Order: sequence, then structure tokens, then C-alpha cells
Amino acid sequence: MGANTSLLTSKITEGSENPSKLNLGDIPESCLALVLSYMEPPEICKLARINRTFRAASSADFIWISKLPSNYHYLLGKSFVNDKKTLGVKEIFARLTRPVSFDAGNKEYWVDKITGGVCVSISSKALTITGIDDRRYWNHIPSDESRFPTVAYLKQTWWLDVDGDVEFQFPAGTYSLSFKLRLGKVIKRHGRQVCTTADVHGWDVKPVEFKLTTATGQQTVSKRFLETIGKWDYHRVGDFTVDESNTPTKVKFSLTQIDCTHTKGGLSIDSILISPSNPC
Repeated sequence: MGANTSLLTSKITEGSENPSKLNLGDIPESCLALVLSYMEPPEICKLARINRTFRAASSADFIWISKLPSNYHYLLGKSFVNDKKTLGVKEIFARLTRPVSFDAGNKEYWVDKITGGVCVSISSKALTITGIDDRRYWNHIPSDESRFPTVAYLKQTWWLDVDGDVEFQFPAGTYSLSFKLRLGKVIKRHGRQVCTTADVHGWDVKPVEFKLTTATGQQTVSKRFLETIGKWDYHRVGDFTVDESNTPTKVKFSLTQIDCTHTKGGLSIDSILISPSNPC
């Protein structure tokens, strides 16, 4: 679609330089709006900068209704927007593509600009982590790599047990849940940020177990070794299906490694991402 947008733009430019060819003013606004409705939002916004006709066509409500999730009224209600009645549909779309915090700022949702899918991110602060208050083993460390102010960092433990849940009104569809993890932590050294892996150990002895369940009885369990060192990795736990857009879905998830025959450490836990199975 991006190549087609460039081609369209170049032909428009050629036509505007030659009076004998089609002029932009000769194209009905309704026709332009119909063409734009088949494009992705970033491309629509790019073409809206060409002239007034394109800008006006790009604001047609029917274009943006098709880009919004089916339950956008619910999402807009959670965004605490005070002037909903005065917003155009294009502005509603723009508002919902910006992260909206909830649950005391420990969770966020947003609408993806490309797919129109709803994504939810859950901070490590919203998780129940065994031993999190014992600073000999765990710390919340500041991070500028996260959507949230801090990440949870495990120095060492015998018993790893991380649990969380979220209740949210997702549009009907299939969603994936992933843990964002890294072996190692970022520190500042000589004014630069570097990832240290000094505490990383024990993850090659036994796999960790990921689990998700829903209130409707869906369940996924998977086991795998944590192997990627020094960079963030999304560990996909599994999928769940939402059949009803107007009913909240409750999802529970966990990460465990409770074999006490060995210690493990050096694990950073950023967040949990829930997104449509077609990635956000």
C-alpha cells in the first residue's frame, strides 16, 4: 500500500503541473474519501497533507468508523475524555491510539494505528511476585526502555512465582498473551547504559512454566528454557478467544519455576502484553 501511495502522489503532482490533465479540484471529495477508506491510517494522514480537498476528504466519518474497534464507545468511556460529543470520529481514533492508563497507572490500553486492534500492557508493578518486598532478592529498578517507570529485577531466588490478572472488555477476536523478559539488567557505566549479566544463572537447569486461563475455561500451559541474554524477549504464553465484545473478559496468567534444587537469578520482568493474534 505504501508504494501505491507514492505512485498516487506522483501522478497527482504531474497532473497539477499540466493544466490539460486532471486537476485535483476536479476530483469529487466523496470519491477521494472512498479511495482513502481502503488505506491504512498513516497513509491517509500522509495524503491529507496534499491540499484542502484531500484534507477534507480524509476527515469523513465513514473512513474512521471502519478503522475503530467494534467497542470503541467503551474504550472512549475509559479514557476519561470530557468532550466526547464534540469529537469527530477521526479525533476519536487519534485519541484511542494514544496509551490510556488504568488501574492506578499500572496498566495501559491503546488501539493500534495500523490494524485497529486493541492492545493491553500490564506493568510488573501490577503482578503478584513471591518475595518482591525482600530487597535481598528483588528490586524495582528505573527503566527508560519500558512503557512503565520501573521493571522488576530478580537477583537470586530458589522459588520463582509470578502471577497476574486483568479484566477488560476486548472486541471479539483471538488474542495472544506474552511476557516481556530479559536475562540481565541495564546499569549506567561511565555515563552510558550497559546490560550486565553478572547475576544470570540457573535458567539452563530446568524450564520455566507459563500459564494462562480465562473465566470461560480456556487454558494454555507451556514450558521452555530462558535462553536470550542481554535483550528483551517476548515469550508467548498462548492464545485466548473473545466471543462477545460487550462483556468483560478476565484473564489470569503466571510464570513459575519452583524447583528448589537450584537457585536462579538475573531476570528482569518488564510487562505482559495482550494483543490481537495478528501483532499490534
